[in-house]
Amino acid sequence: MRVEQLGEGEPSIAIVGSIHGDEPCGRDGIEAVLADPPAVNQPVKFIVVNERALAAGERYTEIDLNRVFPGDPDSDVHEMRLAAELTAELQGCTVLSLHSTQSYDGMFALVDELSELARDICPKLSVDAIVRTKGNNEGRLFSVAPSAIEIECGYQGSPAAAANAEQVIREFLAALCVTDEPAPVRKQSLPVFQLGGPIPKAAAEEYETFVENFEPVAAGDPIAAADGETLYADEDFHPVLLSAEGYEDVYGYMGSHVGTLD
Repeated sequence: MRVEQLGEGEPSIAIVGSIHGDEPCGRDGIEAVLADPPAVNQPVKFIVVNERALAAGERYTEIDLNRVFPGDPDSDVHEMRLAAELTAELQGCTVLSLHSTQSYDGMFALVDELSELARDICPKLSVDAIVRTKGNNEGRLFSVAPSAIEIECGYQGSPAAAANAEQVIREFLAALCVTDEPAPVRKQSLPVFQLGGPIPKAAAEEYETFVENFEPVAAGDPIAAADGETLYADEDFHPVLLSAEGYEDVYGYMGSHVGTLD
């Protein structure tokens, strides 16, 4: 894990990238900001997390890091030790964590709940939606950093995701008034979704999906297919993080539209 800093003193703001090794946009966005750093009026730490998995080009080396927080510093498992190390680094910090997906080419935010911080900052970022994850955070970063805002920056490995990561870091720091850059203009309307349960994915050779993330799906609609066997919706929902190839045993998650930040 690599930690770098802008400004003097003990940081209370942290930018986290590449918890997963197959999501290099976090590392790339951090490195772009550090290569052309803004002037800051308070210290900020930048953390490139899973360097070993990044080097291997894999999501993780032994176990998914974003499922094992707070980790164990004495574990024999790399990601368990790393989770404990990152947990310690983030204590007392307001956190921006950068991710990417195989399901959505734009940006959206994930938060534990719609806190005052989330309500203030998220509408000032270049995101299309907010996903509230409360109730689905066991072992995830939110379980040790509930004030964190996670951003899905676009498709994994794409230049656009790297560029989006740099952009949203700069927007986040400006929105917190850490830099002299003007605060981004607040969006007039931002939809909010609650993350629900997983959409199961049967073992198969080929997968298809028939619905779009954040778009309403009605009960009875076809959702996806595994080797031609179609899965139908049991109830109305909005898909979140849904794709044919993103996860091994789920297509993504059921969500519900719970409101709009105006």
